Amino acid sequence: MKNIAIIPARGNSKRLPGKNIIPLANLPLIAHSIKYAQQQDEVDEIYVTTDDRDIKETALYFGAKVIDRPPHISGDHEPTVSALKHVLQSINYDVENVIVLQPTNPLRPKNLLHEAMNLFNSKNRDSLFTVSQNRHKLGKINSEQFEPYNYEFGQRSQDLEPLYFENGLLYISKAELILDNKIISKKAYPFIINHIFANVDIDTQDDLEYAEYLIQKYN
Repeated sequence: MKNIAIIPARGNSKRLPGKNIIPLANLPLIAHSIKYAQQQDEVDEIYVTTDDRDIKETALYFGAKVIDRPPHISGDHEPTVSALKHVLQSINYDVENVIVLQPTNPLRPKNLLHEAMNLFNSKNRDSLFTVSQNRHKLGKINSEQFEPYNYEFGQRSQDLEPLYFENGLLYISKAELILDNKIISKKAYPFIINHIFANVDIDTQDDLEYAEYLIQKYN
């Protein structure tokens, strides 16, 4: 039974055209996730699922296998799990675990997957995802009035109750969970990773420039 990495990469990005193959530190964006997976002992095979010819050619060039994503699961509102399930249904061997690497999260600590897989196995969960602590004072605006959500006016930031956000760095799921149309279950283990790379999620030009800065800073 194998562990496979799947990198979901649709074409036709609206806010940053050609996003998944846009250059970042002299490599196409998707290549960062492919290269990360290639360096991990826990990964047996690497697949890119895409509906885009240029992404497919780029992924093949950098050594990933490609599963062509059919149009009926390539729409803007189609959940990622549909593409992951399609990959599992397209290969002819048994898979135990699926590691999901989003191309829009190109920067990951070197040992992140190793630590995550150890936790995943020791905690005996069917899924794991990375989270980071939110340190902002959040609120809602109703009728032009700001209503604090996770604090009270005057409260110090260091006294906030810890809240966490799903940072997208990686996901690990049992294959049977994905075949049941889920990536994260109620029993998923939240792996806390408070690292500056968790703040990178490429969706705009500003995000891309911030990632470029971090690559230069942290080599």
